Amino acid sequence: MSAVTIEYAHKSKAIRPAPSITLGDSVLKWYDLAPAEEPVPPWLQVLARGGLHAAGEAGLGLDDELGFVILHRCGESFYFLLITTWRSENELWETVCVKQGPDHPAFEPWPLDAGHHPTFCVWELRAVCHEQGAWSRFLRSSRDAVAKKEYLRDTYTGLA
Repeated sequence: MSAVTIEYAHKSKAIRPAPSITLGDSVLKWYDLAPAEEPVPPWLQVLARGGLHAAGEAGLGLDDELGFVILHRCGESFYFLLITTWRSENELWETVCVKQGPDHPAFEPWPLDAGHHPTFCVWELRAVCHEQGAWSRFLRSSRDAVAKKEYLRDTYTGLA
């Protein structure tokens, strides 16, 4: 495979749920994703949550939605913040933000050009796969307040 260098050594990362975040009428589950020996620092999660609240107040475009957030540590100081919501019953929509190291004090929108571009990486897909199942269970439920609480409790913990 020409897309994978011979030097690459694939390692697992840990997925850890954290308390959900409420943005207006929307509620999103939260996952931290990082190497087990280098978890997301608490101050970084606070920064990401604060930035997400500010984005919600500035018009992120969420409207009474359910979904999830993945805060992904991609190295020593590079982080993706993936904000995903379920729309039209069966579609997963995403907004991507990034913190590109210590010289960048906050999360910023990730520029996406037209055409072919990245979506989820191999580690993020483990959380996404769990969420696909959780959303399908929600869709098959009565979708009332009890079912909504059950969806929000249905999280994944483990290796990716």
